Amino acid sequence: MKEIVQVGHNVLREEVRPVPLKDITTPKIQRIIQDMKEALANEDDGVAIAAPQIGVSLSIFVVSHKVFEHQTDPQDEVFINPTITKLSRKKSELEEGCLSVRGVFGKIKRADKATVIAYNEQGEKKTVGGSGLLAQIFQHETDHLKGALFIDNATELINVD
Repeated sequence: MKEIVQVGHNVLREEVRPVPLKDITTPKIQRIIQDMKEALANEDDGVAIAAPQIGVSLSIFVVSHKVFEHQTDPQDEVFINPTITKLSRKKSELEEGCLSVRGVFGKIKRADKATVIAYNEQGEKKTVGGSGLLAQIFQHETDHLKGALFIDNATELINVD
């Protein structure tokens, strides 16, 4: 099982490389996606993970099926080469933590709604809009892909460990 890298590891501060579209369905990329899903599944409090969090500097994040439990058959959702195309003007201050910054929580302002264009693991383009937790996840995970962590902008940081 892949370890989730922690704050201080260089890969968390790098801007990722996009995944060439022709490579999405290759065994190498599919293995990375599988590793991400497995790492996320082993985290009770995890709702999403970005590739840098398992030490891979590629533009991929996975949102846990837990976020989609209102759906009939909730699945982990894969976002490859994601771009946020729309953010609502309205923002809220939210509690946030991160699997790569264990035991630390803080408050951060995030847009209430977000829309992402990305590719799924079959290489199909998709547009997904979300509000609340999903919008927060989109913003948090795309920050990871730019080498940013929530602690860079959060206030009232507390350490619960």
